[in-house]
Amino acid sequence: MDQADVLILGSGIAGLKLALEAARFSDVIVMTKKRADDSNTNWAQGGIAAVFDPHDSFAEHVADTLLCGAGLCDADVVRQVVREAPERVRELDALGAGFNRNARGFQLGREGGHGKRRIVHATDFTGRAIEQALLARVRAHPRIQMLENQLAVDLILDSRLRGQREVKGRDTCWGAYLMDVASGRIRPVTARATVLATGGCGKVYLYTTNPDVATGDGLAMAYRAGAPVESLEFVQFHPTCLYHPQARTFLISEAVRGEGAVLRTLDGHRFMPRYHPLAELAPRDIVARAIDREMKIRGEAHVWLDITQVKAARLRERFPNIMAELLRHGIDMTREPIPVVPAAHYMCGGVQASLSGRTALDGLLAIGEVACTGLHGANRLASNSLLEALVAAHHAVDEIERRLRRVTRAPRPDVWHAGGTRPPQETVVFDHNWDTVRRVMWDLVGIVRTDERLAFAARRLAVLREEIEHDYDRLRLSPDLIELRNIALVGSLIVGCAQRRRESRGLHYNLDHLRRVASFGRRVMRMRRERRWGGMLVPGSPASL
Repeated sequence: MDQADVLILGSGIAGLKLALEAARFSDVIVMTKKRADDSNTNWAQGGIAAVFDPHDSFAEHVADTLLCGAGLCDADVVRQVVREAPERVRELDALGAGFNRNARGFQLGREGGHGKRRIVHATDFTGRAIEQALLARVRAHPRIQMLENQLAVDLILDSRLRGQREVKGRDTCWGAYLMDVASGRIRPVTARATVLATGGCGKVYLYTTNPDVATGDGLAMAYRAGAPVESLEFVQFHPTCLYHPQARTFLISEAVRGEGAVLRTLDGHRFMPRYHPLAELAPRDIVARAIDREMKIRGEAHVWLDITQVKAARLRERFPNIMAELLRHGIDMTREPIPVVPAAHYMCGGVQASLSGRTALDGLLAIGEVACTGLHGANRLASNSLLEALVAAHHAVDEIERRLRRVTRAPRPDVWHAGGTRPPQETVVFDHNWDTVRRVMWDLVGIVRTDERLAFAARRLAVLREEIEHDYDRLRLSPDLIELRNIALVGSLIVGCAQRRRESRGLHYNLDHLRRVASFGRRVMRMRRERRWGGMLVPGSPASL
């Protein structure tokens, strides 16, 4: 049986930075379901928002964040994150992130929604630079163990130990059951503090900028364990994903628009000035809806992102990664426009958590994209996500240290009791259900929604979840089945949250409820939780909406 003081599920910026901090006083296991560098962080192109320009201010960064969040940000959280940003960036730079510099200090870019240049970056592969720097430190640390190709199945809870059905007061998390992907063996890994740093859920949608690992596992596990989830209706669609059959997940950074790129219809007409005074630098929800509307009005499959007016030497210097990838697909961004479409990108909601990661379950923290701290509100300001992960990891260290002082050891869990042992005779049903869940979400719960579409999606996903749960109970578990179960649950939760928000705000745009309604603030969705003992479904406790 594996055990540690701290178990961190996920190897992106939040999990790795926390591991380094927590290893000062504890033994840490970092678990990742594929390679350690398979994370949303590694794919991030843009950068980290922080005030370094003497003509910028914390007040302006706060104001931009609050405006973008459409009235749903937690202002105290926003102020805390913005104030800490420069220090957290300097810490990361000292670890070897290699941010671009000029004579005045960090070279600063500008992205949509920002009134000033404040994006610290490492050319156009900031996430990769950060991931490599943190991974090198983590792998060299004697108190950190990295477990690759380990898929978390479910959390270990007091209520699931020794056959208990209920616990008095708050439930407690003691680690997670992990599946070794190569062997299929499931074993408990215990910890006095467990951290969800599992990232987002972009693979719930048919078209996404996210890597294959982004199946909402942490969100699904936390919900099944009884943790409240919040604001899941606010799924951010990145406006500019490359439209190409061989590169369906390649993101064209918002920094390209920050350097002067404009959006055009296929006949060359520039359209964003009609939608917002900031044109291409409007917040992402506005740009994505504008592109979606232009495509639907004209019946066109994509729009153009045109930066040919910027000198080729500048583009080669600023965007070497994007330029190389485009050239690989026969597109020269210095001479021709880039075909782009919106794609699911970031979950602004998540497991309800404080900035330090504290959740409703004792011993369980959530940081990074899997968590909803109130920073993003109804729409994330560009490049605030890596920043939030850094600040949350910094504060989570104190939360973990306090818990380890109180709790000296974790109980011994039971081994995993498999409910089903039959191998699947064929995978065609899995493949069909995977495709169906993602198509339902894309077609019915996308950038623009209606009550009718949401109701149909809810019914269709309910039927799919029933089929998937039946397979989960009778078949031998596999990574595909576990992830399918998670995306179906997360899809249902997104739909449920969207149905309850009967207004249009930020990333949630419903044609049947176009007006913003002041009474719809931050809504926490607490539904009847599902409890599992091993592979067997046991009754849960009802909770109010």
